[in-house]
Amino acid sequence: MDYAAAKSTMCRQCGRHFSPSAPKPAIKLRPKGEIPPPRDPSIFQRFEGLWSRQRSSVVECFECKRKHEVRGAATSTIDYKIATSFSRTIRTRGDVHLTAKGDVGSTGLICHSALIEGKLRGNLHCTGTATINFVGKLPGRLSARHLVITRKADVQCFRQVTVGSVEIKGRMSGEIVADTSVTIDKNASLEGNVTAKAITVEKGGIFSGQLVIGQADLTQAELLPEQKSAISRTAESSIPGAAAQPLPAT
Repeated sequence: MDYAAAKSTMCRQCGRHFSPSAPKPAIKLRPKGEIPPPRDPSIFQRFEGLWSRQRSSVVECFECKRKHEVRGAATSTIDYKIATSFSRTIRTRGDVHLTAKGDVGSTGLICHSALIEGKLRGNLHCTGTATINFVGKLPGRLSARHLVITRKADVQCFRQVTVGSVEIKGRMSGEIVADTSVTIDKNASLEGNVTAKAITVEKGGIFSGQLVIGQADLTQAELLPEQKSAISRTAESSIPGAAAQPLPAT
């Protein structure tokens, strides 16, 4: 039995090398005029054909960011399940599952989605959803389109967490910069500074820290243009001879 990924194999008798392939069916002759029986594919063959057509995904190049459609069997989109110590850098468009016994010591982990239940010592970047389900510390950077902190999790992030949105069901401490929203569920808690467009704290949830709604680089005048115009009108009314104008109610 040769290795499944072998590009060629060798004949055990003559020593000649050739590419491995499935054996071709023998040619069967049938009498003239005989009608061949209809070929009705089995249910398994139909399901296999449907699965091979549907198992495709769109991946993005790590260098030029161009998107390509690939088959589900492509090795560049392989899924990882880590249950032991792992020190190599992972770059895949598949999914990564770091089990409770796993320990990733590499500097970077790039994937589509990740479920973190073990020790992660490096940076994590997910183009999809990152789910954190463990009690401990995250020393590296964390970025994802969507972040979920499960109910059993108690995570302490030492570096800034950059996400599209985050849903906290357990306990988390650290600085969060979200493109859209931050949601703190019932009986969940978040301790740290938050910059987001919106935040929702359900009844029973706890938030402790500084909050910036909007973009962090905006000034107060840019956030409140109505008040800026009101201030300019106030300055004009203070000039002698200028007509008094009422200020809008706030």
